[in-house]
Amino acid sequence: MSKTTDKATDPAEFSAASLGKATDQLRAVAEKSVEQSKEALAKFQSGAEDAQKALESTAETAKSVGNELSLKIIAALRANAEADFSHLEALVRAKSLSDVFDLQTAFLRKRVDMGVEQAKEIQELTTKAATDVSKPVKDAFEKALKNLKAA
Repeated sequence: MSKTTDKATDPAEFSAASLGKATDQLRAVAEKSVEQSKEALAKFQSGAEDAQKALESTAETAKSVGNELSLKIIAALRANAEADFSHLEALVRAKSLSDVFDLQTAFLRKRVDMGVEQAKEIQELTTKAATDVSKPVKDAFEKALKNLKAA
């Protein structure tokens, strides 16, 4: 039967060099962790700033487009009111019932055409508005995704 002798590690056997090496390794790990934390914080801060700029730009664009849309609707309402008054004036001057029917038919045709044209203009403006308002947020989102893929 063979007897194995386990040699106990003597704390005195650790040299100052090995302790210094361990300290250096711990310091390197801590410095790397601090650097990674700083990088993550910088990315987060940059992303937050980009999001804030996108929201500010979106709000400004929405305000501008809202004003433009309001002006377009007011112009359409004004044109409709003027057409209605002109029609009433023409009806008052009508000499016969057949003139009234002719005026009414022409007026209705004109009003339908006006309504279609106004609806088309407003639809184009709202489509443009939706695109313009969503663009800053879309751009910020795409930039954030690009940064995440790069990381």
